[in-house]
Amino acid sequence: MNYFISAAILLLLAFQAGAQKAAPKPLFDDPVYHGAADPVVIYNKQKKKWWMFYTNRRASIVDTTVKWVHGTRIGIAESADGQNWTYLDTANINYRPDVGYTFWAPDIIEHKGLYHMYLTYVPGTFENWSHPREIVHLTSRDLFNWSFESVLPLGNHKVIDATVIQTKEGTWRMWYNNESDKKSIYYADSEDLFHWTDKGKAINARGEGPKVFWWQEKYFMIVDAWKGLEIWHSSDLLHWEKQENRILEAPGKGKDDQAIGGHCDVLVNNGKAFIFYFTHPGRNSIQPAARGSFEEKRSVIQVAALVYDDGDIYCDRDQPVLIKLKRP
Repeated sequence: MNYFISAAILLLLAFQAGAQKAAPKPLFDDPVYHGAADPVVIYNKQKKKWWMFYTNRRASIVDTTVKWVHGTRIGIAESADGQNWTYLDTANINYRPDVGYTFWAPDIIEHKGLYHMYLTYVPGTFENWSHPREIVHLTSRDLFNWSFESVLPLGNHKVIDATVIQTKEGTWRMWYNNESDKKSIYYADSEDLFHWTDKGKAINARGEGPKVFWWQEKYFMIVDAWKGLEIWHSSDLLHWEKQENRILEAPGKGKDDQAIGGHCDVLVNNGKAFIFYFTHPGRNSIQPAARGSFEEKRSVIQVAALVYDDGDIYCDRDQPVLIKLKRP
């Protein structure tokens, strides 16, 4: 009798030890400035680790203008499984003009052993939004050291937030926010990732941080509408249909997750889709922080699982996320 009880206890302990814990909330908090935003996740083939790049907003500095979201570098966090992240460094981006620099919202892809970054660049550190913004192309062999290639010819000097995907034909398409046209989403095409041709407006909607990905046999575009994330879908990357419901609009219950979700990345891994997004915890509707305070400025990265149902995407940010990314 005691033998069976002991065996049962051992089996229970083994099960508990092997059971996977849910991803923490928040998933990641930048230890330098506590202002992580605009994440993008990619596998580092050399390190055999997942790297998360993000806008390293300077939330902890004393500032009541928007200077704290300028003068920013691109932070890097590292993970073996996508669940447990540690701060690593800031990316060594070799594009620092003498006039100064601000880096925002990178998108990164790998093609034939070369990493490509499309990064928003602002020429200095400013206290308002009235200054030029460009999207620049950089390349790297190791994901850490980045060489400047070009400023993309996108028609004007108020463009931000690139996302890039390879088409079924083998060419490349980029979407971005054209701030000069009421913050609409535009697109551009390339044969080789180096030379780009602007194509004009992609969708008739306002928003930031478009993210395009392939899942469930169709293309999706998620756009930060500042009131949750809007979702569009397409079969050809040209004609887009808007989903009725937004995601990450209603506040969650987890730590630092009571505010709307912002500028996201989506990683499809082993058939599952995970959305990495950021929140401003102090900007919740129940007890908002004082304007310009550290609590009002700080931001963190969160993760949730996407659910596909009858053609639409849903997301329950309060559901435990069991994430263990596999090597692509």
